Amino acid sequence: MSGSHGPRGGPGMGPGGRVVDPTRKVKDFRATFHRLLGTLRPHRLRLAAVVLATGLAVFLNVLGPKVLGDATNVIFAGVVGRMVPAGVTKEEAVAALRASGESRLADLMTAVDFVPGQGIDLALLGQIVLTVLALYLGAALAALVAARILTRVVQETGFTLRRTVQEKLDRLPLAYLSGHARGDVLSRVTNDIDNITQTLQQTLSQVVTAVLTVVGVLGMMIWLSWQLALIALVVVPLSAFVTVTIAKRAQPNFVRQWKATGDVGGVVEEAFTGHEVIAAFGGESRFASDFATSNDELYDASWRAQFISNTMMPTMMFLSNVSYVAVAVVGGLKVLNGTITLGEVQAFIQYSRQFNQPLAQLASMANLLQSGLASAERVFELLDEREERPDVVTGALPAQVGEVVFDDVTFSYLPGTPVITNLSLRAAPGQTVAIVGPTGAGKTTLVNLLMRFYEADQGRILIDGVDTATVSRDDVRSRIGMVLQDTWLLEASIADNIAYARPEASQEEVLAAAVATNVDRLVRTLPDGYDTVVTDESISAGEKQLITIARAFLADPQILVLDEATSSVDTRTEVLVQHAMHALRQGRTSFIIAHRLSTIRDADLIVVMEHGDVVEQGTHEALLDAGGAYAALYQAQFEGAMTAE
Repeated sequence: MSGSHGPRGGPGMGPGGRVVDPTRKVKDFRATFHRLLGTLRPHRLRLAAVVLATGLAVFLNVLGPKVLGDATNVIFAGVVGRMVPAGVTKEEAVAALRASGESRLADLMTAVDFVPGQGIDLALLGQIVLTVLALYLGAALAALVAARILTRVVQETGFTLRRTVQEKLDRLPLAYLSGHARGDVLSRVTNDIDNITQTLQQTLSQVVTAVLTVVGVLGMMIWLSWQLALIALVVVPLSAFVTVTIAKRAQPNFVRQWKATGDVGGVVEEAFTGHEVIAAFGGESRFASDFATSNDELYDASWRAQFISNTMMPTMMFLSNVSYVAVAVVGGLKVLNGTITLGEVQAFIQYSRQFNQPLAQLASMANLLQSGLASAERVFELLDEREERPDVVTGALPAQVGEVVFDDVTFSYLPGTPVITNLSLRAAPGQTVAIVGPTGAGKTTLVNLLMRFYEADQGRILIDGVDTATVSRDDVRSRIGMVLQDTWLLEASIADNIAYARPEASQEEVLAAAVATNVDRLVRTLPDGYDTVVTDESISAGEKQLITIARAFLADPQILVLDEATSSVDTRTEVLVQHAMHALRQGRTSFIIAHRLSTIRDADLIVVMEHGDVVEQGTHEALLDAGGAYAALYQAQFEGAMTAE
């Protein structure tokens, strides 16, 4: 491992440290679909209410065309009634038509319930219209209730899913986060979960409505005319064939689309966080090329997925129109034959539209469902990642931590590539141990093992004789304060950043920590003082480092770990910080990782590491007198400083 940060590889990493494509595995959309439905199980009672409310809305909507058909019959009966002289019965009028050779017209009038000489019954027509309005108003209210309940269910599901993913991230080993692009992980937590909630919102209500509408409308069509119903049903197997065929072609492109979305997010995240380094080394063109490649992949996948899936709707509309024309023609002939009324044909044509529309909606929802399932699978992949080994708490750390022992510890990030081998080291209570060595010697790995960010493959790490593997990680980490070379601050005030280690700390304690680490001098130059919000541009890297040191001061840890903690501060500030660190280290066991050997001369013990092994131990003077690896490192730095002068 490098002496600065991060593993050279880890789970999910391919040759050369590249992130392995997670879509290389065969996708099981059926299992993902059932698992996604499983996330709705806690809301099954409210979903049942959604189905009932939707069923009521569909029932009222389905009744509408039939009642409107009655209105048409009333109007048509009034028109026919005025054409027939009063005093003539319906049977006499029909017989007269047949006698004159107008058999078709006679058949048509047979099916019409008219009164000779009487026009349109406006009172009855008004009652029918009011009934229709009441039906549609009731349907709208029921649909509104269903939509409100479903929206709450879906949003609560998204809320729970985001919380579950966040809790999962807290349980994942550091190796996972180190081995996956942060942009891709962020995309799974944000974009993919948002896409899942949108898919559930749009598909659940439409699926329930469409299925119930198909069932209700089909029942009404069969009741009105089973012959016309058979004509309308011809499009069903054709629609199913079209849906399955198009879905199979669109499915892999939706997987590509959301994978590419994560890749684009990763490139953009790297470009923003490292924009200064990119600009300094003229890497804009390379990042532009990487972004163009990822963006092209996203464009191609999105275009193909959307184009292929969007062919469903026009295809389904074509089939629907063919069915519509067939129903209209055959229905017209049946009206002329007197086997069905004009109002019933009108209602049937409306039912035909209502029947084909949900089929088209179900087909068009296939692309939404595929997109949502592609996102769900990415989220479930994250949730299925192997977690940190559960804590097996069989011991407890003493109240006052002192001795730290590495007992024959062996560790590797990748099987067969050892980073630390058979390392043994003892830090006495209150002792300051400096760990030095060339890059890749395993210095930071040593600290990661002490913090239990990673678990040792062999050997033990003891704190006051207690194996840290037998106590909880939280207990171990609560005893240790860390200051890393890479600063990490919240986008919050300076006071909040210092108090991050101890949120319950008083203002006086925060101020004392700031004064001890020379942060107070910085704060007094800022217009908002301790309320100044920290951003990447507001303060320098050295000033950020001072704030992290103040945070460690406030934490008042029993073990202190300093990983190149003064690498970003100027020489004058470093002297002040060194004095503060010396005071902080009093009575505490401290580990200092340093490349500048001049900063660790006063360490009680200096440990020299090479290739994961301890090659020398001793004080500064003793190691110089020994003339070994430490002396060579020190001489190289001294000569380099003299040459630079």
